[in-house]
Amino acid sequence: MNTTAAKRPTLSRESMYQIIRSPVVTEKATMLTEKHQVVFRVAIDASKPEIKAAVEGLFSVNVTAVNTVVQKGKTKRVRGRPGRRSDVKKAYVTLKEGQTIDLTTGLS
Repeated sequence: MNTTAAKRPTLSRESMYQIIRSPVVTEKATMLTEKHQVVFRVAIDASKPEIKAAVEGLFSVNVTAVNTVVQKGKTKRVRGRPGRRSDVKKAYVTLKEGQTIDLTTGLS
């Protein structure tokens, strides 16, 4: 028995929505659609297999790769006092050739 085989996480629809927070709509993210990639803001504690399962479950697409980055929160001044924004985790999801996700329509 192969113990290193990745186990697919089974997620409820509610937990999928908790993992995938929102799509990132920027110039860079829009240009990545030419390379079959989509960018999402995800939960800070979400793992790559969970993100893959959530995207495949919500959008009915095949995901080939998931790359993540944690964007550290900036230090800003709030009412004259220093404050700090929250850290944000982004997932760069690569889709199978020929598949796309239309972010302009809502989820059903």
